[in-house]
Amino acid sequence: MNDSLRYACYNPVLYQVTNGDLILFYKIGPNVAGWTGWMMRSTDNGHTWSKREALPDGFLGPIKNKPIFINGQLVCPSSTEKTGWKVHFEYTADWGKTWTKSIDINDGKTITAIQPSILQYANGAMQVLCRSRNTTLNQSWSMDKGKTWSAMTATNLPNNNSGTDAVTLKDGTQVLVYNHVKPSANLPNGKGARTPLNVAISKDGIKWFAVAVLEDATVGQYSYPSVIQSADGLVHIVYTWRRERIKHVVMDMSIIEQREIVDGIWPSEKKIMSLKASDD
Repeated sequence: MNDSLRYACYNPVLYQVTNGDLILFYKIGPNVAGWTGWMMRSTDNGHTWSKREALPDGFLGPIKNKPIFINGQLVCPSSTEKTGWKVHFEYTADWGKTWTKSIDINDGKTITAIQPSILQYANGAMQVLCRSRNTTLNQSWSMDKGKTWSAMTATNLPNNNSGTDAVTLKDGTQVLVYNHVKPSANLPNGKGARTPLNVAISKDGIKWFAVAVLEDATVGQYSYPSVIQSADGLVHIVYTWRRERIKHVVMDMSIIEQREIVDGIWPSEKKIMSLKASDD
């Protein structure tokens, strides 16, 4: 921050403006409660970057997972942890020059939620899937393109108080990357092991199907995934591998096998498909 004070940087999120800048959002602070939102811009595909820009007071940008562009504005899924785990949305119609934001969509007490991922549906509906302390992956729905949101509720999928990510593919398939772990009720704050790391898909955001186990070793942890679809249709997933490296997995969704996840139980097969992976 200056010659004598150094803070950590957290949760980088990239967004490529169509025919425009590559934008990097991130946080700076002594801890999560005290972090602030920042951004940088690149006009040459990330080779060089502008000086950092502070977001307005009270704005954090996309907290972990990617924003989406809809109705002429960038919608950033965000959250806070100071007075309970709460989700809100931040909006910019001019690529970060000016900002507005929504109210919190949950109270952060009974139903907790942070680090939302946004999914979109052909009928105009939107869904967020969120990390929680409730041992479940929690969700909220919007039927008016993100203007208002339903009460936060639990899905039938588990969450181990660890980050997840999801993406809507071009064909409307929803892809979710997460630790399919149901923590013990005796563990504090719903924390559980960060292994295995799983991939599931859905058409409606309600019924989910198992397609892959990326990692299942009991040693170490596999966490904080990020998932996108590239122009050729392939799905790219990166995640922290045992807090030692970053692993990159490429999936061809046209050749997957799938089995329904019933009552939150992952199907017995550990490996449902072959994966092309590289340690980058």
